[in-house]
Amino acid sequence: MRRLLAALAALTCVLAPAVGAVSAQASPETVVNATQFTDTAGDPLHAHGGGVVKVGQYYYWFGENRNEDNTFRYVSAYRSTDLVHWEFRNHVLTEASHPELAVANIERPKVMYNEATGQFVMWMHKENGSDYSEARAAVAVSDTVDGDYTYQRSFRPLGHMSRDIGVFVDTDGTGYMYSAANENYDLHIYRLTSDYTDVATLVANPWPGGHREAPALFKRGGTYFMLTSGATGWNPNQQKYATSGSLASGWSAMRNAGDSSGYGSQTTFVLPVQGTSGTSYLYLGDRWGNSIGSNVNGSRYVWAPITFPTSTSMSFDYYPELSIDAAAGTVTGQGGPFESLTARHSGRCADVTSQSNAAGAQIKQYDCNGGGNQRFWFRNAGGGYHNLVARHSALCVQENATTVTQEGCGSGTNQQWSVVAASGGHVTVRSRATGECLDVNGGFTANGAAVITYACSGATNQQWTRG
Repeated sequence: MRRLLAALAALTCVLAPAVGAVSAQASPETVVNATQFTDTAGDPLHAHGGGVVKVGQYYYWFGENRNEDNTFRYVSAYRSTDLVHWEFRNHVLTEASHPELAVANIERPKVMYNEATGQFVMWMHKENGSDYSEARAAVAVSDTVDGDYTYQRSFRPLGHMSRDIGVFVDTDGTGYMYSAANENYDLHIYRLTSDYTDVATLVANPWPGGHREAPALFKRGGTYFMLTSGATGWNPNQQKYATSGSLASGWSAMRNAGDSSGYGSQTTFVLPVQGTSGTSYLYLGDRWGNSIGSNVNGSRYVWAPITFPTSTSMSFDYYPELSIDAAAGTVTGQGGPFESLTARHSGRCADVTSQSNAAGAQIKQYDCNGGGNQRFWFRNAGGGYHNLVARHSALCVQENATTVTQEGCGSGTNQQWSVVAASGGHVTVRSRATGECLDVNGGFTANGAAVITYACSGATNQQWTRG
């Protein structure tokens, strides 16, 4: 009876991300991109490398929650109805769940619902906690979506190495697992047994030697899409995708999607958001903490709406904010454009030092290179003032007593700036708090000269070109 009730509750299950709330929202909600999300209690939301399953009105988001040394601590679960407000539910798998997990790496946990058995099945990548020599897949099961999962075993599927991993339930109910194999040079697609807890057969190895990881498989209409990243460790790279009308054969070559760094992120999941107005597809990516001077739990989430120019092509762009109406099934990017500020006297750009994502990083001038740490969104703050939001970090430019830094965005007037026309198409950028102008300290022209605020004088080291 318990499994029958679970099956009835999950008849509407579809893949999707989690941003918990008690009831569905009637109007769009805003997600601030490239940030460390928090749950409804205000705690950091740790669902890195994760996946989403929808049960009834709730989206459940599962992901990695690691120790300081990046070893496995928990698989944590959160739920939401609107994809913006997340409620923590449970650490569904812990170091104490099984002796294999006492010291381990557990990566990219993905949960699928088996309608026939009434069970939720979690697949994940398992390592020994010290290196990546095991290259194993692991399985755990639960009768409830956010209950304690029973760890079953880890193994190499049909003897093959298995690293970055994902799962997929097709429209006919057949379950699949796919993972990076052969030192990440191959990407295998496996059909699972009827209970989803074991591998039945290797269905396809479509891109031998491709050296791809972070796979995310989804289906739109009659087309399967496989979105992946290159294998460059923690550092982001060009995301690529392929398409096919069949999982077993006919896959296209990989094609580029997004910019050359996946907007500073790596693929983790693609979420269909189905509602009254249709279905939107949402790219979920991780900006790994290890690539920005932190650890995995310091990672940030990068989300992007996916568009489909044709039935067999896709693209996604970065927006500083997303407007999500989960009830309607709409996801819209908003904000921007991002602009540079080029100092008139030196020809160099305002630059967040060392591409830092950390609060407190100084603004200096540096050779213009188009990097996200040299691009700013002039967000309307009202009253003719703007916040200058850095593209790479989602932090705001702030005036301090002796420095200008990036900090968490707030309502302070020291983060509000007016833009005033100067000669020759240039502008001055003035602090609302003090009335002083953005200024390259001392008028120096070399890389690394600090950007400060100083009494406005009309000097060329206080004049900037927006572009």
